[in-house]
This record gives sequence, structure tokens and C-alpha cells, in this order.
Amino acid sequence: MSITIKTPEEIEKMRIAGRLTAEVLDYIKAFVKPGVTTEELDRLCHDLMVNVQNSIPAPLNYAPPGHQPYPKSICSSINHQVCHGVPSRDRKLKQGDVVNLDITVIKDGWHGDSSRMFYVGEPGIQARRLSEITYQCMWKGIAQVRPGVHLGVVGAAIQKYAEANGYSVVREFCGHGIGRGFHEEPQVLHYGKATEGPVLEPGMTFTIEPMINAGRRDIRVLGDGWTVVTKDHSLSAQWEHTLLVTATGYEVLTLSAECPPPPAFISR
Repeated sequence: MSITIKTPEEIEKMRIAGRLTAEVLDYIKAFVKPGVTTEELDRLCHDLMVNVQNSIPAPLNYAPPGHQPYPKSICSSINHQVCHGVPSRDRKLKQGDVVNLDITVIKDGWHGDSSRMFYVGEPGIQARRLSEITYQCMWKGIAQVRPGVHLGVVGAAIQKYAEANGYSVVREFCGHGIGRGFHEEPQVLHYGKATEGPVLEPGMTFTIEPMINAGRRDIRVLGDGWTVVTKDHSLSAQWEHTLLVTATGYEVLTLSAECPPPPAFISR
């Protein structure tokens, strides 16, 4: 599959999908509190997408080769869960938990994809630092995006910053092209060499979504076939945005007023 360059009309549709994705994350923040189940968070997000936005939750029944269909509308990954956590009525949020909620909306055939970290009450010092450094890692990658550079600059910047802060980068999962397809080319690695990968062009759209572990980078998949956890049970964090390569740099398609502000090293 080749990398698709989006037309101005297609980019506008992706802006809409990105805005709706951010809207879901804005909405669900108020419900992330002790005692709430992750299944309830899933239901609330599903209802907003389907009944208010008239959009489609992309994860629901998503079945890549070799996987059973994903059974829920969002992913909810708590503490040592790295990604693809399956919401459950048996998992109540507890004081001090940190949870990643990953939302992908389909609107008029176009995808928007974003995830954020949420604190359940007051997090521990280590959990807060990991979340903050992971957020900065994502923006270190975003800041590299512009026409004419190799995609590898994104992963190189993320890996350098994560490891300089004593953390490790998960390598089994990566960002991805996005558009009419949930997962398109290119693969966006969060590690590697700056001279590798395709050269960026205006009109490319992809996600940057580093998964950063407090301990070792090794992971395993639980028996549900989806939930990924750290092997050493260390904390993990992830942030994600959908990006457009513009003529002069980048545009973040999943920003909203409720997003945390970009780090101080972002000059825009």
C-alpha cells in the first residue's frame, strides 16, 4: 500500500473527524473518577459518537488479520497497561490510577485518532512524571514534522528524549497513516534513525502516538487477545495526535481547547 496524499477537500473532512475525536476526549474527562467502570466510560463515548455526532466508533468490531473483533468502542489502558485495554464492567477506576483513553471516530468515511492520559484523583509522583514526559515525547516528534525531512526524524527525537529521561520506548506498536483507512501507510516508528523512512510531503496524514514505559520496554498481550501490558509491571503512558503535513510544517488535526497546552519548547 502506498502513502496517500490528501486533497484540500479530503483534508477538510479529516479536520472534521479530528475535531469530533477531540470532542469525545473533552467530554469524557468529567467522568474519569473513582468508582466509575471502564465499561461505563465506553458506553458514554459510544453514545456521544453514535447518537450526537452521528459518527462511527472505529474500534468496535475492528478485526485486523489474526485478531478476534475488538468488542468495544474505545480503548482504556490503566497503569501498567500499554495500549488496547478492553473496557470492562469489572474494572472500576481507583484513586491514583492513570488511564489512557484512545478514541477513533469515523465521520463521512474519514478517520480521526487521538488519545490522552487522565488522572483518577491525584496521581503518584512517578505516574505524573511519566505522563508528562510522554506528552513531551509526542510533541518532540510533532515538532520535527515538515516537508523534505525523513519520517525517521520523528522517532529519533522521541527515543532520544525518552531515554534521556530514564524511560524506554515500546517498539512493537507505532503511529500510522490515516484517512479513509484506520491504518494506512506509512508506519510511524517512535524510535530509530533520523535518516530513515519516507520523505515527508504536504498532504500526508498520520498519527504520532508514543508508548513510553517507566521500566523496560518489553511487553506481552493478555488472554483477551488485545490488552497489552508491560512485562515487568512498570507503569506505561501514551499520548496521540493526528497530524497533517503542510507546506511549511504541520497541523494537528485533533487539538481542542481542552487539550493540555503544548510544552514550552514548542514555539507556535
